[in-house]
Amino acid sequence: MKDEAGGSRLDGRRIYEGKVLSLDLEEVEEPGDVRATREVVRHSGSVAVLPVHEDGSLVLVRQYRWPARALVWELPAGRRDPGETPEEGARRELVEEVGLETGALEKIAEFWTTPGFCDEVMHLYRATDLRQGTARPEADERIEARRFSLAEALAAVDRGEIREGKTLVALLMEARRRRIDT
Repeated sequence: MKDEAGGSRLDGRRIYEGKVLSLDLEEVEEPGDVRATREVVRHSGSVAVLPVHEDGSLVLVRQYRWPARALVWELPAGRRDPGETPEEGARRELVEEVGLETGALEKIAEFWTTPGFCDEVMHLYRATDLRQGTARPEADERIEARRFSLAEALAAVDRGEIREGKTLVALLMEARRRRIDT
Protein backbone atom coordinates (compact mmCIF):
# COMPACT_ATOMS: atom_id res chain seq x y z
CA MET A 1 0.00 0.00 0.00
CA LYS A 2 1.35 3.43 -0.95
CA ASP A 3 1.61 6.25 1.58
CA GLU A 4 0.28 9.76 0.88
CA ALA A 5 3.52 10.76 -0.89
CA GLY A 6 3.56 7.64 -3.08
CA GLY A 7 6.09 5.50 -1.21
CA SER A 8 5.55 1.89 -0.21
CA ARG A 9 7.17 -0.77 1.96
CA LEU A 10 8.00 -3.88 -0.06
CA ASP A 11 9.52 -6.04 2.70
CA GLY A 12 11.09 -5.67 6.09
CA ARG A 13 12.09 -7.18 9.38
CA ARG A 14 12.67 -6.10 12.95
CA ILE A 15 16.39 -6.09 13.80
CA TYR A 16 16.17 -4.92 17.40
CA GLU A 17 13.42 -4.32 19.96
CA GLY A 18 14.36 -2.33 23.06
CA LYS A 19 12.78 -0.42 25.91
CA VAL A 20 13.12 2.98 24.21
CA LEU A 21 13.19 2.16 20.51
CA SER A 22 13.12 -0.52 17.85
CA LEU A 23 15.10 -0.85 14.62
CA ASP A 24 13.57 -2.10 11.38
CA LEU A 25 15.36 -2.95 8.13
CA GLU A 26 12.97 -2.19 5.28
CA GLU A 27 12.99 -2.61 1.53
CA VAL A 28 11.07 0.33 0.11
CA GLU A 29 10.00 1.99 -3.08
CA GLU A 30 10.02 5.76 -2.74
CA PRO A 31 8.47 8.36 -5.06
CA GLY A 32 10.32 8.61 -8.36
CA ASP A 33 10.77 4.81 -8.56
CA VAL A 34 13.64 4.83 -6.07
CA ARG A 35 14.16 1.37 -4.56
CA ALA A 36 16.26 1.27 -1.42
CA THR A 37 17.00 -0.48 1.85
CA ARG A 38 16.30 1.78 4.82
CA GLU A 39 17.18 1.40 8.49
CA VAL A 40 14.28 2.92 10.44
CA VAL A 41 14.30 3.67 14.15
CA ARG A 42 10.79 3.26 15.58
CA HIS A 43 9.94 5.42 18.59
CA SER A 44 6.71 5.87 20.59
CA GLY A 45 6.92 9.64 20.41
CA SER A 46 7.98 12.28 22.88
CA VAL A 47 6.97 15.48 24.61
CA ALA A 48 8.83 18.61 25.67
CA VAL A 49 7.76 21.61 27.73
CA LEU A 50 8.97 25.20 27.88
CA PRO A 51 7.98 26.40 31.39
CA VAL A 52 7.47 30.19 31.45
CA HIS A 53 7.06 31.92 34.82
CA GLU A 54 5.00 35.09 35.33
CA ASP A 55 8.17 37.23 35.26
CA GLY A 56 9.03 35.76 31.84
CA SER A 57 11.84 33.56 33.08
CA LEU A 58 12.19 30.08 31.61
CA VAL A 59 13.19 26.79 33.22
CA LEU A 60 15.74 24.54 31.56
CA VAL A 61 17.29 21.37 32.89
CA ARG A 62 20.82 20.10 32.58
CA GLN A 63 21.63 16.43 32.58
CA TYR A 64 24.32 14.13 31.28
CA ARG A 65 23.54 12.65 27.87
CA TRP A 66 25.65 9.58 27.12
CA PRO A 67 25.41 9.72 23.28
CA ALA A 68 26.61 13.37 23.29
CA ARG A 69 29.13 12.68 26.09
CA ALA A 70 28.13 16.01 27.60
CA LEU A 71 26.05 17.79 30.19
CA VAL A 72 23.24 19.26 28.10
CA TRP A 73 20.92 22.20 28.82
CA GLU A 74 17.47 21.34 27.46
CA LEU A 75 13.74 21.50 28.03
CA PRO A 76 12.06 19.12 30.46
CA ALA A 77 11.11 16.27 28.14
CA GLY A 78 10.69 12.56 27.70
CA ARG A 79 9.00 9.82 25.76
CA ARG A 80 5.29 9.21 25.89
CA ASP A 81 4.05 6.31 27.95
CA PRO A 82 1.71 3.76 26.30
CA GLY A 83 -1.85 5.10 26.10
CA GLU A 84 -0.80 8.57 27.22
CA THR A 85 -1.88 11.67 25.30
CA PRO A 86 0.84 14.19 24.45
CA GLU A 87 -0.66 16.67 26.92
CA GLU A 88 -0.68 14.08 29.73
CA GLY A 89 2.95 13.25 28.96
CA ALA A 90 3.94 16.92 28.99
CA ARG A 91 2.31 17.48 32.38
CA ARG A 92 3.94 14.32 33.77
CA GLU A 93 7.43 15.25 32.54
CA LEU A 94 7.12 18.78 33.92
CA VAL A 95 6.35 17.45 37.40
CA GLU A 96 8.91 14.62 37.25
CA GLU A 97 11.85 16.71 36.07
CA VAL A 98 11.30 20.11 37.73
CA GLY A 99 8.40 19.71 40.15
CA LEU A 100 6.20 22.21 38.33
CA GLU A 101 2.46 21.93 37.83
CA THR A 102 0.86 24.05 35.15
CA GLY A 103 -2.53 25.68 34.94
CA ALA A 104 -2.11 26.46 31.23
CA LEU A 105 -0.51 24.22 28.62
CA GLU A 106 -0.38 25.43 25.01
CA LYS A 107 0.84 23.25 22.16
CA ILE A 108 3.30 25.28 20.10
CA ALA A 109 4.75 22.70 17.69
CA GLU A 110 4.73 19.10 16.55
CA PHE A 111 7.69 17.87 14.51
CA TRP A 112 9.80 14.89 13.46
CA THR A 113 13.06 14.89 15.40
CA THR A 114 15.19 13.15 12.76
CA PRO A 115 13.05 12.07 9.79
CA GLY A 116 15.99 10.75 7.80
CA PHE A 117 16.07 7.59 9.92
CA CYS A 118 13.52 7.85 12.74
CA ASP A 119 9.72 8.10 12.97
CA GLU A 120 9.71 9.91 16.35
CA VAL A 121 7.20 12.76 16.59
CA MET A 122 7.82 15.33 19.32
CA HIS A 123 5.01 17.42 20.79
CA LEU A 124 6.24 20.76 22.12
CA TYR A 125 4.29 22.74 24.72
CA ARG A 126 4.55 26.10 26.46
CA ALA A 127 3.49 25.95 30.13
CA THR A 128 2.35 28.97 32.16
CA ASP A 129 0.46 29.54 35.41
CA LEU A 130 3.12 27.47 37.16
CA ARG A 131 3.01 26.18 40.73
CA GLN A 132 6.10 24.73 42.42
CA GLY A 133 5.87 21.23 43.81
CA THR A 134 8.41 18.45 44.28
CA ALA A 135 10.39 16.97 41.41
CA ARG A 136 10.27 13.18 41.01
CA PRO A 137 13.06 12.25 38.58
CA GLU A 138 13.48 8.66 37.49
CA ALA A 139 16.10 6.60 39.33
CA ASP A 140 18.73 7.03 36.60
CA GLU A 141 18.22 10.80 36.16
CA ARG A 142 20.44 13.44 37.76
CA ILE A 143 18.76 16.70 36.82
CA GLU A 144 19.79 20.28 37.58
CA ALA A 145 17.01 22.83 36.96
CA ARG A 146 17.72 26.53 36.45
CA ARG A 147 15.74 29.63 35.59
CA PHE A 148 16.98 31.75 32.70
CA SER A 149 15.74 35.00 31.27
CA LEU A 150 15.02 34.65 27.56
CA ALA A 151 18.00 36.94 26.84
CA GLU A 152 20.29 34.71 28.95
CA ALA A 153 19.09 31.57 27.19
CA LEU A 154 19.54 33.11 23.72
CA ALA A 155 23.04 34.32 24.68
CA ALA A 156 23.85 30.74 25.75
CA VAL A 157 22.69 29.59 22.30
CA ASP A 158 25.00 32.15 20.68
CA ARG A 159 27.92 30.89 22.80
CA GLY A 160 27.20 27.28 21.84
CA GLU A 161 26.22 26.32 25.39
CA ILE A 162 22.69 25.34 24.35
CA ARG A 163 22.83 23.08 21.28
CA GLU A 164 19.98 20.63 21.72
CA GLY A 165 17.36 20.72 18.93
CA LYS A 166 14.00 20.85 20.70
CA THR A 167 15.32 23.54 23.02
CA LEU A 168 16.57 25.64 20.11
CA VAL A 169 13.15 25.37 18.48
CA ALA A 170 11.33 26.38 21.68
CA LEU A 171 13.64 29.31 22.43
CA LEU A 172 13.38 30.68 18.90
CA MET A 173 9.59 30.33 18.99
CA GLU A 174 9.45 32.09 22.36
CA ALA A 175 11.66 34.92 21.06
CA ARG A 176 9.40 35.31 18.03
CA ARG A 177 6.29 35.22 20.24
CA ARG A 178 7.58 38.01 22.46
CA ARG A 179 8.52 40.20 19.51
CA ILE A 180 5.04 39.72 18.06
CA ASP A 181 3.23 40.20 21.38
CA THR A 182 5.07 43.40 22.33
